[in-house]
Amino acid sequence: MIRAKKLILASASPRRVELLKQSGITPDKIIPADIDESELKGELPGPHALRLALGKAEALEKSADHFILAADTVVACGRRILPKAETDEQVRECLRHLSGRRHQVFGGICILTPQRKKISRLVSTVVQFKSLTKDEIEFYVESKEGLGKAGGYAIQGLCAAYIKSITGSYSNIVGLSIYDTVQMLTGAGFFKDSTSITQRSQS
Repeated sequence: MIRAKKLILASASPRRVELLKQSGITPDKIIPADIDESELKGELPGPHALRLALGKAEALEKSADHFILAADTVVACGRRILPKAETDEQVRECLRHLSGRRHQVFGGICILTPQRKKISRLVSTVVQFKSLTKDEIEFYVESKEGLGKAGGYAIQGLCAAYIKSITGSYSNIVGLSIYDTVQMLTGAGFFKDSTSITQRSQS
């Protein structure tokens, strides 16, 4: 994989860093964007995720001659945006909402080229949880795995045992749709050639 430019990741998320590395991309710099992530009145989950991704990219717009990649992940039950759980009680409450239901994970992705052209995309994945018992919820809460996670859970961990089905991108649930990100970077000229992800992975 030959890169034409350097890349700044506007996120401190270790999950996004790891996902990028799995696709052969290591950010040259990691600069978390400091923006207000509060919901706007009446804002729907998808537009909220995309707006935050755009805002994070724009916050680093004056950075050097680099590509800038920003993303945001939102877990939603219907029109309701679930929080990034910071306490055991928030994890518990999120799991109660998710139990036995389908929900959507929205991933907003924004790429800013060195010429400061903005390329953005909204990715949606549908996740079906099994009906959780009180003991299952408490077991997960006590694991502390859901702390700091959107929707109070990490699909790549213990919570995988609670997931009945997924429709859409798995990596989007983890924190960044790698397929969409690589396609966007390719289209933006980040790589010196325009080969597909399949061709590059075979090289």
